[in-house]
Amino acid sequence: MKARRVKKLDPTEPLADNAARIVRVRLDEMRSFATRAMEPGETRAQHDMRIAAKRLRYVLETTEFCFGKPAQVARRRARDLQDALGELHDCDVMLPRVKRHLGGLRKADAEAVRMWAGDASDLDPELASHAPHRTSYRGLETLIVFLHARRGLLFDRFRAMWAEQDRAGTWDELDRATTRRLDVARERRRAAKRAERAREKLAAAEREEREAASRAASAATELQNARRDARGELLPRRDGG
Repeated sequence: MKARRVKKLDPTEPLADNAARIVRVRLDEMRSFATRAMEPGETRAQHDMRIAAKRLRYVLETTEFCFGKPAQVARRRARDLQDALGELHDCDVMLPRVKRHLGGLRKADAEAVRMWAGDASDLDPELASHAPHRTSYRGLETLIVFLHARRGLLFDRFRAMWAEQDRAGTWDELDRATTRRLDVARERRRAAKRAERAREKLAAAEREEREAASRAASAATELQNARRDARGELLPRRDGG
């Protein structure tokens, strides 16, 4: 099962912020399989849920300190869930293997008995009683019964475990812990943007102030020059004109 992509990860942000995004995606991923996994025959959903629980557990093992007790509890429950579904998956893997093996032995015995019959027009039932693997059938059939029964027991345990964690609010508490962290991060980013806008306004005001001061200085110089020129025009001419 391909893991869901985690969006908005930013290496410049604190570890806890990025961890919260990863945990939320892994938690949602695991919970998304619950409805189908509660059906006994949905082996694929149960397998995918096991993988998702493992991924959640792994990320919590390295980041649970960012979220406190809810993450510690969730990490332990994810491990328990992974173990329970892992045992269930073992049964799902073993059952078809045993059945294939049993079918292979039956086919081999049928071929052997047919060979013993030679050119006979019909098969003597006595030949089948000497089939090479005849003593293995009962043990394999018994193993199949055991695996079916154990799978049923493990499935009931898994379903009860999931229901108990729902009642205890294990996953909801983890979700709230990560949400709080992301809310803090969101407010911090908003505050940073407000501060940046304030800095930009201050810089613009200071720039305008400098430009105004420059214009005022230029105007004062112009006024001074104009007054000097005006005084120069009023001075008497020395050529007597």
